[in-house]
Amino acid sequence: MILHAQAKEGQMGSPWLVFLHGFSGDCREWQTVGEALQSYSRLYIDLPGHGGSADVNVSGFDDVIALLRNTLLSYNILNYWLVGYSLGGRVAMMAACQEMPGLCGLVVEGGHPGLQSDEARVQRRLSDGRWAARFRAEPLCEVFNDWYQQPVFSSLTAAQREALVALRSQNNGHTLAAMLEATSLAVQPDLRAQLHTRTFPFYYLCGERDDKFRALATEMSLPHHVIRNAGHNAHRDNPAGVVDCLAQILRR
Repeated sequence: MILHAQAKEGQMGSPWLVFLHGFSGDCREWQTVGEALQSYSRLYIDLPGHGGSADVNVSGFDDVIALLRNTLLSYNILNYWLVGYSLGGRVAMMAACQEMPGLCGLVVEGGHPGLQSDEARVQRRLSDGRWAARFRAEPLCEVFNDWYQQPVFSSLTAAQREALVALRSQNNGHTLAAMLEATSLAVQPDLRAQLHTRTFPFYYLCGERDDKFRALATEMSLPHHVIRNAGHNAHRDNPAGVVDCLAQILRR
């Protein structure tokens, strides 16, 4: 089985850019950024439970990464960067810490490397369980209206919040809930040690108004790029800033 994706060919010989969206997004999420980098071949993936992969069921990260590997093979992608936002960033980090033939490097925007205490995991499991129950039972517009009130989205304006609620409400609540539970931060290991002993380039991006993830990047001593005039979803808030940043990284 493979994941639904959209592929765009670039120049022969250049590495592919494999884009992984955040929770409740889909393969369109990164396209404004990706289509500004047309010399590179681009693959925009729909993660399980989302978009064209809405009917794909997984029980955890291992299933997601196996599907990602299969998808790359199906497109004969042998040389690539993983570029992931939030949930997609966590998937990218998990994948990069395992065997991923052909991986050139990793770019993560606002992705969490993993919780460090059992207590934090218990709290996260309870929180994600409550959200999953709501996604299964309530109108999505109501759930997302509350979802985007969470502190990590505090930099959103009322108009930005309204636009995101309308966009994300096009999803299937049951498949979102299943993916939320399968890839909860509660079940993700702490990847800090593995990321620090990596043999591939790893760059971290965060919006200047994303206090939580700027602090995380500093705490992890990661080389990180701060995207001006942006919050947690930096590539949506300032796509040109993220394009410039990616172009710099890829030229190195």
